[in-house]
Amino acid sequence: MINDPKSPSTIHKRGRFGAYRVLLGVPAFFLIAALGGCGWMSVTGPSATDILSGQHDPVSVNYAVVKVTPKVIEVQSRNLPRLTAFRENQRPRDITFGIGDILGVTIFEAASGGLFIPAEGGVRPGNFVTIPNQAVDIHGNISIPYAGSVRANGRTQVEVQDAIVTALKNRAIEPQVVVSLVEQKTSMISILGEGRSARIPATATPERMLDVISRAGLVATAGTATGAAGAETWVILERNGRRAIAPFGALVYESANNIYVHPNDTIYLYREPQTFLSFGAVGTQQQVPFGTWRLSLAEAISKAGGLLDVQADPASVFLYRGEARDVAEAMGIDCRPYEGPVIPVIYTINLRDPAGYFLASSFEMRNKDILYVSNAFSVESTKFMTWLTTVNTTIQGPITTATSAYGLRNIIQGAGAVPSVITAGATTVATP
Repeated sequence: MINDPKSPSTIHKRGRFGAYRVLLGVPAFFLIAALGGCGWMSVTGPSATDILSGQHDPVSVNYAVVKVTPKVIEVQSRNLPRLTAFRENQRPRDITFGIGDILGVTIFEAASGGLFIPAEGGVRPGNFVTIPNQAVDIHGNISIPYAGSVRANGRTQVEVQDAIVTALKNRAIEPQVVVSLVEQKTSMISILGEGRSARIPATATPERMLDVISRAGLVATAGTATGAAGAETWVILERNGRRAIAPFGALVYESANNIYVHPNDTIYLYREPQTFLSFGAVGTQQQVPFGTWRLSLAEAISKAGGLLDVQADPASVFLYRGEARDVAEAMGIDCRPYEGPVIPVIYTINLRDPAGYFLASSFEMRNKDILYVSNAFSVESTKFMTWLTTVNTTIQGPITTATSAYGLRNIIQGAGAVPSVITAGATTVATP
């Protein structure tokens, strides 16, 4: 029997098969679209695959991906903000006189009747004479009777004494000279703080950073709301056009940073809270203060609330930081594609590896770092399936309404039975 293509039953079957194709095709279409473009889904940041694959947008910022290894941690430890940049750390030179210093000179002779001591020297308290105090002139000299101008600028106390003795030894009787610094105008140390400053003279006894800061009265003793005493204090040392910076805690806890202070050094103490930003699958997404002068990556993850057990991928922990070009090159990064002195670097660490926490405990955080933890693949899959179910339910609603309307029309017109409704999973199929 040949079915009439225009018969109602044939038309009905074609419509039913068409409905099946539509019902099966719509979810397949959305599945392919979602798998081909997960950018439709809402997320807190890039996926681990997007980060590790590198930058593909030519107008965006290029970056380098570096895996945290013991070698990387070693390079980082050598380039921490520390005063050991002045690697020589030599004992300062002896104090020398400079223009403007006020000196006192006392001349002794072995017997009376000499150049300075009269024959009746017994009426004097001793065989010496004191020259009035005088400043080192703009030419760097001081004046001594019968010796003329004697060079003082750039010389030590002993060198000036020897120069005066040499000038007088042919006139005075076995002269001996004592030169003293009455008022020091040069070889000063400047200590600057927020709202306070001091300019103190360098001493003949070498002093270190903490000694000078304490003598100037600028010791950071007050605690803050975000940490212990000195946790937010930074120290800058400037010497001969060079500059180094370190947290105040490094001077206290790392003796190598408590270096000698030289004459004419400038020390600047200022307060700058250290913070980092946390994003992604961690307990809190916010700006987090260090609360201490030094913080490791493991401690930073803990302060951010740790990894979320139901969301985070422990193998996809990332740290965003701008590194100096020389540091990036030391870590093996090819810096030729990058411009400028700062190289954008994304560090990645695998905390699924049990040894990863040892590395995280040794990796030191920097001010303004960005911590990001990517979602696990299962989370993204679940989000997609939830979205797909929502889409399917939205499509199913009008179909169910149309089926009900079709059956109601048949009942009213008496044209046939009410179509049966078969529900399979989340799909509703109507049959006559």
